[in-house]
Amino acid sequence: MEIECLTVSQINAYINRKLKFDNNLKNVYIKGEISNFKTYPSGHSYFTLKDEKSQIPAVMFKGRKYGLKFQPENGMKVIIKGKIEVYERDGKYQLYASTMTEDGIGNLHIAFEQLKKKLEKEGLFADAHKKPIPKYPQRIGVVTAQTGAAIRDIITTIRRRYPYCEVLVFSTLVQGDMAAGQIVRQIKHAQEYDLDTLIVGRGGGSIEDLWPFNEEIVAREIYACEIPVISAVGHEIDYTISDFVADKRAATPTAAAEIAVPEIKEVQYKVTQLSLRINKSINDKLTLNRAKVENISQKQIFKNPESIYQIKEMHLDSLINKLNFTSSNIISENRNKLLKLESRSVLRNPEEVTKAKKETFLRNVEKLKILNPLLTLKRGYSIAKIDDKVVSSAKDVKSGDELDIEFDDGTINTRVI
Repeated sequence: MEIECLTVSQINAYINRKLKFDNNLKNVYIKGEISNFKTYPSGHSYFTLKDEKSQIPAVMFKGRKYGLKFQPENGMKVIIKGKIEVYERDGKYQLYASTMTEDGIGNLHIAFEQLKKKLEKEGLFADAHKKPIPKYPQRIGVVTAQTGAAIRDIITTIRRRYPYCEVLVFSTLVQGDMAAGQIVRQIKHAQEYDLDTLIVGRGGGSIEDLWPFNEEIVAREIYACEIPVISAVGHEIDYTISDFVADKRAATPTAAAEIAVPEIKEVQYKVTQLSLRINKSINDKLTLNRAKVENISQKQIFKNPESIYQIKEMHLDSLINKLNFTSSNIISENRNKLLKLESRSVLRNPEEVTKAKKETFLRNVEKLKILNPLLTLKRGYSIAKIDDKVVSSAKDVKSGDELDIEFDDGTINTRVI
């Protein structure tokens, strides 16, 4: 009796058919933790979904990933919708994922946190890049839907608070797949106008409705905008990426209008107060200067201006008297000195003075002659020298020294024996 055998391919195909026709495995939701996540050049992603006790191989084809708004990572806990089938070549069953959300949060929240983290790391949220909102704008632009409560609230609030300001509306879609691109184009378009401030936003809604303001292209366009931007998306509890990257975040569109323009009554009050302060300052200055003028006018010099030069004349007379007195004294002293000089004998008999000086000179000459060493040589004496130095003692001479003996009529050279 022959036994009917099946090939490996046949048994794998049989099992696969069984799984495919099992309605419980056609549309299954499985939650677990991602591990060994890897995306191949084909765009398909392969990973393992596991829990504390078991694991299952899984695949998510490229076409299924278009609906993802976040990047799956190892360690991420997710909920996957898909089907269980056998991969016949390897003879193992695996999970074919069609959708993926993070367990308890959802893919939009994941995408929000991932983009927020990325842009924050790049510095797009830094305070150093925030531009100040002008206090007294003349023209404000609003990028939002042309119809709806948001634009009505913004326009009404601005007209009520600060009617001097012009409002330009740059209409755009604010939800749906095409909204982000339109918002970016309108922000670019708004920069062609001479605007002081730009409000970008919309009214409240679900996270899906507000999602265009979480798109990266919108965030980067707001960051690059040369006009100060106020982000006004949703209600007070709603936060979008646009709120973080804008120069100022408003809780609501109405709040954005209140931030963008001052209250006219407050401005008028400030102007009134400044006017009062200026008038008071001017009046105080006038009063002070008037008092100074009055004080100056009461001085004696203005009552009797002649006293100015009278005092000067008296001072001049005093100086003239001092000059005359000093001059007289100088002349008198010089006259006395002259008289003393005239009374000296040298002036009366200059010849006698000359004769006396001549006699004194001759006496001094005779004294010098006595001290003249040449006269000593004439009397028969001589002078001994060694190297032009006079020898004054026998102790200064030793055997072998050459001596120059100077006489009155000449000099001889000799050597000491």
